[in-house]
Amino acid sequence: MAFPDRSRISRRSLLKASAAGGLVATTGGISATFGQGAPVNFTSWSAAVDQVRSHVSAFERATGLKVNYENFPWAQYRTSVVTRLVGNAPMDVLWVSDAWLPEFAEAGWLATIDDVPELMKYNADAAQFCTQSMVYKGKQYGLAYYGDHMSFIYNTEILQKAGITTPPTSWEEVVQQSLKIKQSGGPEFPMLMALGIDTWLIEFMSALVFAHGGRFVDASGNAIMADANRGVVEAVSWVREAIHTHKIVSPGAVETTEINALRAMGAGQHAFAIVPTYRLRALNDPSQAPAAGKLRPALMPRGPRATASATCGWIRFYGMTPGAKANAGRRANAVRFMEFFGGKDTTGSYTLQKLLLTDVGLPFCTTPLSADPEVQAFWTRWAGGGDVIAQQAATAVKKDVIAPWFGEWNETANAAWQSVFLNRATPQAAATAMAAKWKDLKG
Repeated sequence: MAFPDRSRISRRSLLKASAAGGLVATTGGISATFGQGAPVNFTSWSAAVDQVRSHVSAFERATGLKVNYENFPWAQYRTSVVTRLVGNAPMDVLWVSDAWLPEFAEAGWLATIDDVPELMKYNADAAQFCTQSMVYKGKQYGLAYYGDHMSFIYNTEILQKAGITTPPTSWEEVVQQSLKIKQSGGPEFPMLMALGIDTWLIEFMSALVFAHGGRFVDASGNAIMADANRGVVEAVSWVREAIHTHKIVSPGAVETTEINALRAMGAGQHAFAIVPTYRLRALNDPSQAPAAGKLRPALMPRGPRATASATCGWIRFYGMTPGAKANAGRRANAVRFMEFFGGKDTTGSYTLQKLLLTDVGLPFCTTPLSADPEVQAFWTRWAGGGDVIAQQAATAVKKDVIAPWFGEWNETANAAWQSVFLNRATPQAAATAMAAKWKDLKG
């Protein structure tokens, strides 16, 4: 995961102007050289490369079209793509993070697909949060490559040793069970949390806020995070008390990154954790984790005001460039590519989505695949079954703070979270600071 460039609005405006000029040049110049037989130019980051290449070959065989496939390391991907877009490089389809959507849409770097029925029809099979994560200002900009959510997991062995037969269903129960585990000689800090300032922190905190029945902003995008009854204050209060009052979360959590937390949970050092669902495969792989086979997902515990076990979801998707959409031949080829990769291929199957799960553990947005026997076998092997995962995906909520100014706001939010975790500020003061920053940036 990564966030949008934490640049100022003025820089984004400059890039928007550059992109707009570039798109005009592309539409009138480079795109004119593309026709029905031209290759599809596809750009991604360096993930699942073998699987993508295999599907590229299948696409070429099935359609007779050629694909120019290039990929960049994740750390350099966004910068590389923006540079190419501004520089008029030939690009048709690219992978996009949901965190970048508002900025890319505002800059004119992505084309809408609302008028492309061949792609829009797949919304009927997609999880709701996935589709919502591709919509900006009422327009849809892509087709999902994969979708995931934060999962609450527990160590069955640690719970059994403490005489606990079922995982917690509320955050109060998390406290109670953690205290019981401590008293029975279990881990000193049963609840594992990754609260270090890294790119996953907003997903962790969003999951907690949503699980408390809350939101950061309302339907109009106005900050409600400072309202003590809207989830943010309650969620961060729970974390502060877990660290400083109940002492069930380590004080060192403020420096713990997601990858280090993953290693600790896999080593069997904690009873509970919140992890990206795609991590379950590694956590239950005996060659990677000593606690493999003991780590299982449960529905996210609920806060006192919550009516559902909600969590935070996110996606990555296939987007089409405006240059491709503006040329009839390029558009037709790009649509065929996006459908073959993000929808069904020419066999009528969601082949790549299933392959990405069974080969590399990436969950999908396509709900009918949950009934596929191979998918069920995968989750049985790596998670003890897929029912809880499917139920949790159905209650996932997209990050509601994704906006053109997200990166700048997130710097303030990170500092505010940390001030509470370190017991240097009250949850209300931190939420108020975040709300003030949001209001200032939104204007």
